[in-house]
Amino acid sequence: MTNLNYRCQFAIYSFFILLQIIVVDGDTLNINHERIRLIGIDAPEMMGHCRQGRVCVKGNPHRSKASLQSIVNRGGSVKIVRRGYDRYGRTLASVSIGTTNLSCHQIRTHNAVYVPRWDRTKIISNSCNL
Repeated sequence: MTNLNYRCQFAIYSFFILLQIIVVDGDTLNINHERIRLIGIDAPEMMGHCRQGRVCVKGNPHRSKASLQSIVNRGGSVKIVRRGYDRYGRTLASVSIGTTNLSCHQIRTHNAVYVPRWDRTKIISNSCNL
C-alpha cells in the first residue's frame, strides 16, 4: 500500500467585473444592458416623457440626471439589490456605488422624491432613515 501525501495550496483571488453604467435619467440606469429603475423614488421626467394624465414630479430633469451621473463618475464597487420588475420590464432595484445609495442621494439632493408605495419592503426608507 502506498502512502500518498497531497499538498494543498489555497489561493485567494480578487477580481473585478467591468460594468458599463449609463444614466438614462434621474431614476433609471442601464447597467451592462440591464435597465434598472431605482426603487422608491420618482425623479423629474425628461422633456416629452411625462405621458398625458400623469402627475409628474416637478424639477429640473437635467439636473437630476447630472446628480446621478456625478455619483456614477466617482466610481467604486456597485451593489445591486433586485426586487422585481415594473410594468415596463425594468428591474426594480436598490443600487449603491461605494457607500452611496443612489436613491438616498437623489432624495437628499432634492433631485427625486420618495414614494412610499414604491418601497413596500422599506429598503429605501430604512437605508435613507426616512
